[in-house]
Amino acid sequence: MIYTKTGDAGTTSLVGGTRVLKCDVRVEAYGTVDELNAHVGLLAEMVKASDPEHYSCLKQVQNHLFIIQTLLATEEDANIQLPPLPADAVTELEQRIDRLQAQLPQLRSFVIPGGNAAAAQCHVARTVCRRAERRIVELRQQHPVDHSIECYINRLSDFLFVLSRHTVLSQGDLETLYHN
Repeated sequence: MIYTKTGDAGTTSLVGGTRVLKCDVRVEAYGTVDELNAHVGLLAEMVKASDPEHYSCLKQVQNHLFIIQTLLATEEDANIQLPPLPADAVTELEQRIDRLQAQLPQLRSFVIPGGNAAAAQCHVARTVCRRAERRIVELRQQHPVDHSIECYINRLSDFLFVLSRHTVLSQGDLETLYHN
């Protein structure tokens, strides 16, 4: 059954069995990563036909985000073996950022989100990613969080920004730059 009714009183279970309020800092952190994962999934489907390489990359990102969600949802004293975030996950994102950045003109102004639908979705995902980062930092104030998770989320927001620019320009669209 999809409904258990165990959450009807405003609590949920962590991986390990402890019940916490649905507004617990841990639930906020992994819930925001879940939201980010959904936005990345939408973005992947938006670029699937036009950019199979980035589609594949975004599907890999979704897998990494699922690992992160699980790690954040797990009690620190739970005796459960979980798959870690791959050791090279951050480096892979950095390499992708560098390759994309090399193809882009130098940025001399702030970018206004938009340009085309996929680029706008990159920005939506990027802003949710930044919120996830803030929630993870907040969680770290109360519970141990693997540093690689923070690094990955931080780098992912950078990747989504660069991907937004690449998506606009590769489609022949124009970036909207901020001018005061």
